Amino acid sequence: MTRKLLALSLLFSAFLLGFNSSALASESEEDKTSFIMHHVVDSHEWHFATFGHTHVTLPLPVIVYSGDRGLEFFMSTDFQDHETHAFGKEFAHEGYFIDDHDHLGRVDGGSFTDFSITKNVVMMFIVIFVVAYVSLSAASHYKKNGPVAPKGAAAIIEPIVIFVRDEIAHKSIGPRYKKYVPYLITLFLFIWFGNLLGLLPGAANITGNIAVTLTLAVLTFIITNVSGNKDYWKHVFATPGVPIPMLLIIVPVEIIGLFTKPFALMVRLFVAITAGHIVILGFIALAFIFESISIGIVSTIMVTFINIIELLVATIQAYVFTLFTAMYIGGAVAEHAHDDHH
Repeated sequence: MTRKLLALSLLFSAFLLGFNSSALASESEEDKTSFIMHHVVDSHEWHFATFGHTHVTLPLPVIVYSGDRGLEFFMSTDFQDHETHAFGKEFAHEGYFIDDHDHLGRVDGGSFTDFSITKNVVMMFIVIFVVAYVSLSAASHYKKNGPVAPKGAAAIIEPIVIFVRDEIAHKSIGPRYKKYVPYLITLFLFIWFGNLLGLLPGAANITGNIAVTLTLAVLTFIITNVSGNKDYWKHVFATPGVPIPMLLIIVPVEIIGLFTKPFALMVRLFVAITAGHIVILGFIALAFIFESISIGIVSTIMVTFINIIELLVATIQAYVFTLFTAMYIGGAVAEHAHDDHH
């Protein structure tokens, strides 16, 4: 099994190295590393590969709303030079343009709201579909067959559900854990599948997008603080056992702590996933920068092992985010026994 995994990883790494080879081989040294940032940031089109001057891309809808022009619909190809595939202000369409950093702008500088379906949004829909499909398939298996040995999707979902319920939710939250289990399972599956699918060549990296991790952290922040009981808020605004003068210092620290906890969740997931992708793509770029077979072999070996590590990181980060979320909720709903002194 280990040999098969290593062989598959080696083939996968070799494929990654060859994925952009036709485009990188004739580019300058700067251009040979530009694909790294292009991969980790969001885009108004989904670029899969480049073969010579041929770009394999999926055009995406550009949806714009402005007070003076209303709701408008375009495609990302409307803002490109069709020969060079380049974006820029010189290729403006209907008063809008996409710059070199893939940001949508308006020629006259007017204000607007961008509702475009970007690469990360499409990838998010794919992850949601995969999570829903696998989960519903597992549920359908038990609905038809009853409490039998899991097969297919159920064999994947059941261990995760049991682990999140018993080892994360129950142990971290306590007796009131059941109402939070659906959220924690959904959180784990969304992050886990997002991490795993983001490792595929050409795939979008949604958990390496700060907007996605921010949204997940905000959801945790809202659920934690809405669930907070009297003891939780008393600990924040009137910490028991602390002299009144010290509360002037402790209370601001506690209030700041309400925000730093979800902030840490957001940054940890974003940095861990983004860094892994940049390291892998950096080793791929080395083969084309040095244009050496020996460097290419070393890069392939390094990318193989980093890919194996990234599979582990994908699971660990889903576990860590879910665990800390459960711990924060557990701290908010915990009942504290107080001794009354008369």
